[in-house]
Amino acid sequence: MTKRVEILGIPIDALTMQETVDRVIKCIEDEGKLLHTCINAGKVVLMQGDSILTESTINADLISADGQAIVWAGSILGRKLPERVAGIDLMEVMVSKANDKGYKIFFLGAKEEVVTKLVADYTNAYGEDIIAGFRNGYFSAEEEDSVVEEINQSGANILFVAMSSPKKEVFLYENRSKLEANFLMGVGGSFDVISGKISRAPQWMQNNGLEWFFRFIKEPRKMWKRYLVGNTRFIVMVVKEWAKSFFSR
Repeated sequence: MTKRVEILGIPIDALTMQETVDRVIKCIEDEGKLLHTCINAGKVVLMQGDSILTESTINADLISADGQAIVWAGSILGRKLPERVAGIDLMEVMVSKANDKGYKIFFLGAKEEVVTKLVADYTNAYGEDIIAGFRNGYFSAEEEDSVVEEINQSGANILFVAMSSPKKEVFLYENRSKLEANFLMGVGGSFDVISGKISRAPQWMQNNGLEWFFRFIKEPRKMWKRYLVGNTRFIVMVVKEWAKSFFSR
């Protein structure tokens, strides 16, 4: 069993990127099924008022610390995580592994022009054999069963779902028994970044937990509440948890 730590009531797998990749590959090779999700400060805050998002997150098979703030919170609270496992980086590694090992991937989400560009770029880089299929992320609840059937008919080993929270978590959680792909993963806005629609923060900002600030200065009107208010709430939650632990000793 994987070692898990609990941070702010959320179980998180204490794995490195390599250990995470190894577990995903083993699942695919064993023809099992693995539902993966990522945790960052923003999602932790959203979970406080969303019981469905909370249920779908904590019941995933593999939960990674996507945000550096989660790793820092673990250190402060005495629940150490070995490193950050960013969802976009895990996705990129698994696309490369799919090319090496003959896996097929279905890409679901984002706007039509974004997912089409993403698939074209991956086809140019790795060849068309890794592409099981793709579809944009705009569909109604009535269309959901047909989307699941399209994914299953594609023969995909891996499914990446690029939607916002909580839509991607709920879609994967509610359809996990129907979906036949071995590895199911929500990847948020990763299609936008990888396709070049949105730029990613420089590496030094990623390493220092400042990706949120990069997004904020790029889109201040859209992101101010999510990051400035959300991050403040997250810090308050961590401080309260630390104080509770400290004064109960």
